[in-house]
Amino acid sequence: MRDPFARTGLSLQPIFSLNKLLWHREHEPDAWRRSTRWLLLADYIAFRLSGEGATDYSLASRTLMMNLREKRWDEITLAIAGINPDLLARLAPGGTPLGYVTAKAHVETGLSRRALVSSGGHDHVCGALAAGVTRPGQMLNSLGTAEAIFLPTDEPLTDLQAGRQGYTQGAHVTGGGYYVFAGQYTSGACIDWLRRLLGTNDDPMAYDTLIARAEKAPPGSQGVMFLPHLRLANPPYDDPRSRGALIGLTTDTGNDMVARAVLEGLAFESLSTFEPLLEYPQISPPKSIVTIGGGTRNELLMRIKASLTNLRHEVIDADEATALGAALLGALGAGVYASVDEAIGAMRYGQHEVLPTAGDVPIYRALYDDVYRRFYSAVAPLSQAISDLQATTVVPKHGLESSR
Repeated sequence: MRDPFARTGLSLQPIFSLNKLLWHREHEPDAWRRSTRWLLLADYIAFRLSGEGATDYSLASRTLMMNLREKRWDEITLAIAGINPDLLARLAPGGTPLGYVTAKAHVETGLSRRALVSSGGHDHVCGALAAGVTRPGQMLNSLGTAEAIFLPTDEPLTDLQAGRQGYTQGAHVTGGGYYVFAGQYTSGACIDWLRRLLGTNDDPMAYDTLIARAEKAPPGSQGVMFLPHLRLANPPYDDPRSRGALIGLTTDTGNDMVARAVLEGLAFESLSTFEPLLEYPQISPPKSIVTIGGGTRNELLMRIKASLTNLRHEVIDADEATALGAALLGALGAGVYASVDEAIGAMRYGQHEVLPTAGDVPIYRALYDDVYRRFYSAVAPLSQAISDLQATTVVPKHGLESSR
């Protein structure tokens, strides 16, 4: 089959490495002809330190060039694209020892010659390792400017519909497992947008003030709802022409209700992105949700998420969970820990639980089922028409020009 999702676990999107390689071949032909090896950034750092180049499976999963099930570079994709397999580094699991720091790297960095360099991993996948999310039935919610929802699996998804819905998948940094990604492109970015919207460009509203206002509004924000598509739609909708929207506004709507509606919209959208995945046989429904990232400091958002899903949210109090996961891979490579389970068991970080608010659970579920499920489909034709008009009409950034 020629559908890339069937082999690589990814649909054709410009963010993946294969497309960037083809761009360089077309636009930088001299550099392309001189190239002998292509490395991801983590691979390149490891190569400069140890003299050995390798790409771990979790990073290779994001290139559109790896056969996911067989965990090897995909000959069919490379042949279609005209890429010489010799240009790519060897594949290895995360935490594979590559070699000791070279004499040259020792002089340049001051690192000990006795330091062993190991292969790394994809950032969200390293975060999942640090949080102990390694097995089916678990779920990681990583909240930053964007938001990742990470579900471990034993086998890759085989239904091509998942690719058409915008879902991506890859190899976990642990053992022989896999994962599926859902999430939002603009999660924390929506909150930052709201701060600037309710404040000014020169003086955005203070974050604490924004949350305090949202706290004053009742659950459901008196019917105000927000669709957080400030860049494009999120899975299960593969729609780059989608736009954000606010509905339910009345003369009684104040800043407090808009602020809370944005947080509720982010929670609704998270559920909307991962709930369709539960229909696939490879996905086990989560019994609780582990969360990492700066967005977890927003206690109101976490309470809304817990109440909407009616699931306990375990907040990991680690400032840099992804870096912690990468450190674990280094420790595994150096033999500090004998297994992934031993490494996870040795972790000592604070964590706390956020439980559903009983009275809010039916309110949020009714709003989600009766309104939010229909929100995107209702406004999508209008958003797409706006996008098409913007593509064909010159509209000044800050409004229409006045006639002269």
